[in-house]
Amino acid sequence: MCGGCHWAASFFSIISMIQIDDKIISSDVFLRKYCCDLSKCAGECCVEGDSGAPLDDAETEILEKIYPIVEPYLNEKERAEIARQGKWVIDEDGDKVTPIINGRECVYTYRDEDGCWKCAIERAYREGKIDFYKPISCHLYPIRVTKYTSYEALNVHDWAVCKAAKKLGEKLGLPVYKFLREPLIRKYGEEFYHQLEIAAPEVERSFGSRK
Repeated sequence: MCGGCHWAASFFSIISMIQIDDKIISSDVFLRKYCCDLSKCAGECCVEGDSGAPLDDAETEILEKIYPIVEPYLNEKERAEIARQGKWVIDEDGDKVTPIINGRECVYTYRDEDGCWKCAIERAYREGKIDFYKPISCHLYPIRVTKYTSYEALNVHDWAVCKAAKKLGEKLGLPVYKFLREPLIRKYGEEFYHQLEIAAPEVERSFGSRK
Protein backbone atom coordinates (compact mmCIF):
# COMPACT_ATOMS: atom_id res chain seq x y z
CA MET A 1 0.00 0.00 0.00
CA CYS A 2 1.50 3.35 -1.01
CA GLY A 3 0.76 6.98 -1.74
CA GLY A 4 -1.86 7.15 1.01
CA CYS A 5 -4.02 4.64 -0.84
CA HIS A 6 -6.45 2.75 1.41
CA TRP A 7 -8.65 1.06 -1.16
CA ALA A 8 -7.97 -2.50 0.06
CA ALA A 9 -9.16 -1.69 3.57
CA SER A 10 -11.95 0.64 2.61
CA PHE A 11 -14.52 -1.38 0.70
CA PHE A 12 -18.11 -0.47 1.50
CA SER A 13 -19.74 -3.79 0.66
CA ILE A 14 -23.32 -2.51 0.64
CA ILE A 15 -22.94 0.55 -1.55
CA SER A 16 -20.11 -0.85 -3.67
CA MET A 17 -17.63 1.99 -3.30
CA ILE A 18 -13.93 2.20 -2.51
CA GLN A 19 -11.67 4.88 -1.07
CA ILE A 20 -8.33 6.09 -2.39
CA ASP A 21 -6.90 8.88 -0.25
CA ASP A 22 -9.76 11.40 0.12
CA LYS A 23 -11.63 10.14 -2.96
CA ILE A 24 -14.70 7.90 -2.63
CA ILE A 25 -15.11 6.07 -5.93
CA SER A 26 -18.18 4.21 -7.14
CA SER A 27 -17.59 0.69 -8.40
CA ASP A 28 -19.34 1.85 -11.60
CA VAL A 29 -16.12 3.67 -12.50
CA PHE A 30 -14.50 0.24 -12.83
CA LEU A 31 -17.42 -1.90 -13.97
CA ARG A 32 -19.38 0.16 -16.46
CA LYS A 33 -18.20 0.28 -20.06
CA TYR A 34 -18.07 3.52 -22.01
CA CYS A 35 -16.54 5.05 -25.14
CA CYS A 36 -17.79 8.22 -26.84
CA ASP A 37 -19.17 7.60 -30.32
CA LEU A 38 -19.45 11.02 -31.97
CA SER A 39 -20.63 9.48 -35.22
CA LYS A 40 -23.80 8.41 -33.40
CA CYS A 41 -24.43 11.13 -30.80
CA ALA A 42 -23.07 14.15 -32.75
CA GLY A 43 -21.86 15.76 -29.52
CA GLU A 44 -25.34 16.14 -28.10
CA CYS A 45 -23.97 16.47 -24.56
CA CYS A 46 -22.68 19.94 -25.49
CA VAL A 47 -26.16 21.23 -26.30
CA GLU A 48 -28.41 19.39 -23.84
CA GLY A 49 -28.91 20.06 -20.16
CA ASP A 50 -30.35 22.65 -17.83
CA SER A 51 -27.02 24.17 -16.75
CA GLY A 52 -23.56 24.78 -18.16
CA ALA A 53 -20.35 22.90 -17.48
CA PRO A 54 -19.21 23.17 -13.84
CA LEU A 55 -16.09 25.30 -13.35
CA ASP A 56 -13.63 25.67 -10.50
CA ASP A 57 -12.23 29.05 -9.46
CA ALA A 58 -9.04 28.64 -11.50
CA GLU A 59 -11.04 27.80 -14.62
CA THR A 60 -13.14 30.94 -14.40
CA GLU A 61 -9.92 32.96 -14.40
CA ILE A 62 -8.62 30.95 -17.36
CA LEU A 63 -11.80 31.58 -19.36
CA GLU A 64 -11.44 35.32 -18.80
CA LYS A 65 -7.86 35.14 -20.06
CA ILE A 66 -8.33 32.91 -23.12
CA TYR A 67 -11.66 34.23 -24.35
CA PRO A 68 -10.19 36.62 -26.97
CA ILE A 69 -8.48 33.59 -28.56
CA VAL A 70 -11.56 31.36 -28.41
CA GLU A 71 -14.02 34.05 -29.57
CA PRO A 72 -13.29 33.73 -33.32
CA TYR A 73 -14.47 30.10 -33.22
CA LEU A 74 -17.92 31.16 -32.00
CA ASN A 75 -20.86 32.45 -34.01
CA GLU A 76 -22.45 35.87 -33.62
CA LYS A 77 -25.26 34.60 -31.39
CA GLU A 78 -22.83 32.92 -28.99
CA ARG A 79 -20.58 35.97 -28.80
CA ALA A 80 -23.58 38.18 -28.11
CA GLU A 81 -24.75 35.85 -25.33
CA ILE A 82 -21.32 35.89 -23.70
CA ALA A 83 -21.25 39.67 -23.93
CA ARG A 84 -24.62 39.72 -22.16
CA GLN A 85 -24.06 37.01 -19.52
CA GLY A 86 -20.31 36.97 -19.08
CA LYS A 87 -17.71 34.32 -19.80
CA TRP A 88 -19.04 32.27 -16.87
CA VAL A 89 -22.07 32.51 -14.62
CA ILE A 90 -23.42 31.24 -11.31
CA ASP A 91 -26.34 28.86 -11.77
CA GLU A 92 -29.44 28.28 -9.63
CA ASP A 93 -27.51 25.93 -7.36
CA GLY A 94 -24.85 28.55 -6.69
CA ASP A 95 -22.22 26.79 -8.82
CA LYS A 96 -19.88 28.45 -11.30
CA VAL A 97 -20.67 27.16 -14.80
CA THR A 98 -20.35 28.04 -18.47
CA PRO A 99 -23.26 30.14 -19.81
CA ILE A 100 -25.97 28.45 -21.88
CA ILE A 101 -28.30 29.60 -24.67
CA ASN A 102 -32.02 28.78 -24.90
CA GLY A 103 -31.81 27.08 -21.51
CA ARG A 104 -29.73 24.20 -22.89
CA GLU A 105 -26.77 24.93 -25.22
CA CYS A 106 -23.27 25.71 -23.92
CA VAL A 107 -22.08 28.96 -25.48
CA TYR A 108 -18.63 27.53 -26.14
CA THR A 109 -19.84 25.02 -28.73
CA TYR A 110 -19.72 25.12 -32.51
CA ARG A 111 -21.01 22.81 -35.22
CA ASP A 112 -18.47 21.29 -37.60
CA GLU A 113 -18.93 20.49 -41.29
CA ASP A 114 -20.34 17.06 -40.42
CA GLY A 115 -23.01 18.53 -38.16
CA CYS A 116 -21.31 17.43 -34.95
CA TRP A 117 -21.32 19.74 -31.93
CA LYS A 118 -17.81 20.32 -30.58
CA CYS A 119 -16.02 22.50 -28.02
CA ALA A 120 -14.47 25.73 -29.31
CA ILE A 121 -12.09 25.77 -26.35
CA GLU A 122 -10.82 22.31 -27.24
CA ARG A 123 -10.46 23.34 -30.88
CA ALA A 124 -8.28 26.31 -29.93
CA TYR A 125 -6.20 23.96 -27.77
CA ARG A 126 -5.77 21.38 -30.54
CA GLU A 127 -4.70 24.12 -32.95
CA GLY A 128 -1.99 25.21 -30.52
CA LYS A 129 -3.59 28.56 -29.67
CA ILE A 130 -4.02 27.93 -25.92
CA ASP A 131 -2.68 25.46 -23.33
CA PHE A 132 -6.05 24.83 -21.62
CA TYR A 133 -7.80 21.73 -22.98
CA LYS A 134 -11.35 22.41 -21.73
CA PRO A 135 -13.14 22.43 -18.36
CA ILE A 136 -12.17 19.34 -16.40
CA SER A 137 -15.84 18.56 -15.72
CA CYS A 138 -16.33 18.09 -19.49
CA HIS A 139 -13.10 16.16 -19.92
CA LEU A 140 -14.04 13.77 -17.09
CA TYR A 141 -17.55 12.98 -18.29
CA PRO A 142 -19.32 10.57 -17.60
CA ILE A 143 -17.65 10.79 -14.19
CA ARG A 144 -19.21 13.48 -12.05
CA VAL A 145 -17.22 14.74 -9.06
CA THR A 146 -19.06 15.99 -5.98
CA LYS A 147 -17.00 17.82 -3.37
CA TYR A 148 -17.72 17.44 0.33
CA THR A 149 -15.94 18.86 3.36
CA SER A 150 -13.46 16.02 3.80
CA TYR A 151 -13.67 14.04 0.56
CA GLU A 152 -14.66 13.99 -3.11
CA ALA A 153 -17.15 11.47 -4.52
CA LEU A 154 -16.66 10.11 -8.04
CA ASN A 155 -19.80 8.65 -9.62
CA VAL A 156 -20.78 7.68 -13.16
CA HIS A 157 -23.58 9.83 -14.53
CA ASP A 158 -26.29 8.01 -16.47
CA TRP A 159 -27.64 10.06 -19.39
CA ALA A 160 -29.86 8.89 -22.24
CA VAL A 161 -27.96 10.96 -24.82
CA CYS A 162 -24.91 8.76 -24.17
CA LYS A 163 -26.53 5.42 -25.02
CA ALA A 164 -24.26 5.09 -28.08
CA ALA A 165 -21.20 5.53 -25.83
CA LYS A 166 -22.42 2.76 -23.55
CA LYS A 167 -23.03 0.46 -26.52
CA LEU A 168 -19.58 1.11 -28.01
CA GLY A 169 -17.93 0.74 -24.61
CA GLU A 170 -19.57 -2.66 -24.15
CA LYS A 171 -18.46 -3.71 -27.62
CA LEU A 172 -14.87 -2.69 -26.88
CA GLY A 173 -14.92 -3.93 -23.27
CA LEU A 174 -13.61 -0.51 -22.17
CA PRO A 175 -14.25 0.44 -18.51
CA VAL A 176 -15.00 4.06 -17.67
CA TYR A 177 -11.72 4.53 -15.80
CA LYS A 178 -9.68 3.35 -18.80
CA PHE A 179 -11.65 5.52 -21.22
CA LEU A 180 -10.96 8.49 -18.94
CA ARG A 181 -7.30 7.78 -18.26
CA GLU A 182 -6.10 11.16 -19.59
CA PRO A 183 -8.53 13.41 -17.66
CA LEU A 184 -8.19 11.36 -14.46
CA ILE A 185 -4.42 11.85 -14.57
CA ARG A 186 -4.91 15.49 -15.48
CA LYS A 187 -7.02 16.06 -12.36
CA TYR A 188 -5.54 13.69 -9.78
CA GLY A 189 -2.12 12.66 -11.06
CA GLU A 190 -0.33 9.50 -12.21
CA GLU A 191 -0.17 7.90 -8.75
CA PHE A 192 -3.92 8.13 -8.26
CA TYR A 193 -4.54 6.49 -11.63
CA HIS A 194 -2.02 3.77 -10.78
CA GLN A 195 -4.02 3.02 -7.64
CA LEU A 196 -7.18 2.72 -9.75
CA GLU A 197 -5.40 0.13 -11.88
CA ILE A 198 -4.37 -1.81 -8.77
CA ALA A 199 -7.90 -1.68 -7.34
CA ALA A 200 -9.70 -2.65 -10.56
CA PRO A 201 -9.22 -6.47 -10.41
CA GLU A 202 -10.41 -6.61 -6.80
CA VAL A 203 -13.44 -4.44 -7.60
CA GLU A 204 -14.31 -6.77 -10.45
CA ARG A 205 -14.03 -9.82 -8.19
CA SER A 206 -16.02 -8.25 -5.37
CA PHE A 207 -18.73 -6.38 -7.23
CA GLY A 208 -18.67 -7.49 -10.85
CA SER A 209 -21.35 -10.15 -10.38
CA ARG A 210 -23.81 -7.45 -9.24
CA LYS A 211 -23.78 -5.66 -12.61
